Amino acid sequence: MPVAGTPCRPARRPARRAAIRAARGFTLVEMMVVVVIIGVLASVAILSLASVGRDGQLEKERDRLVALIDYVRERAALQTVEYGLRCQQDGYQFVQYDTRQSLWVADELDETLRARPLPPGLELSLAVEDKPIVLPTRAQAAKKRDDAGLTPQVMLFSSGELSRFSLTLARPAAQRHVEISAGADAKVQAGELVEPKP
Repeated sequence: MPVAGTPCRPARRPARRAAIRAARGFTLVEMMVVVVIIGVLASVAILSLASVGRDGQLEKERDRLVALIDYVRERAALQTVEYGLRCQQDGYQFVQYDTRQSLWVADELDETLRARPLPPGLELSLAVEDKPIVLPTRAQAAKKRDDAGLTPQVMLFSSGELSRFSLTLARPAAQRHVEISAGADAKVQAGELVEPKP
């Protein structure tokens, strides 16, 4: 029997139940929903930043190609060997002229000059002496290799001279490109990244 002034047991139970519910926390389903929402928001943010920001991969390939052209020109002058740049839509390779066989061959001694495929999504286009060159893909070039050998489109002579060319490295899906060119002064110049106007 309850005594006057003492609380009755049933009055405690609702307060205890509310305290237990508050202490329980979140259910696993609620936590999973929050994690999924955060993941979706993070992926949208990353994708939007990637499409708006600079194209580091395109710039990296431009810088690599310019550095390799400079390296090959120095190598050609030191060894008095004629080199060339053979381009495809999806890659490039430096080749040297073998005077014994009278044909262009890959330089097997220098791993730096190996055939290099471009990362997915990048493409090359080339103009030599202001004339556009139709570039094959690597698969098409491999089929034609037996007939024409490894004849380059751009010549890098041991005298320091080179073909006048304009090489465009592009990401067509994003409408971005960079240009590498050499004029009559035989200087190789790398252009800035060109992006579409918003």
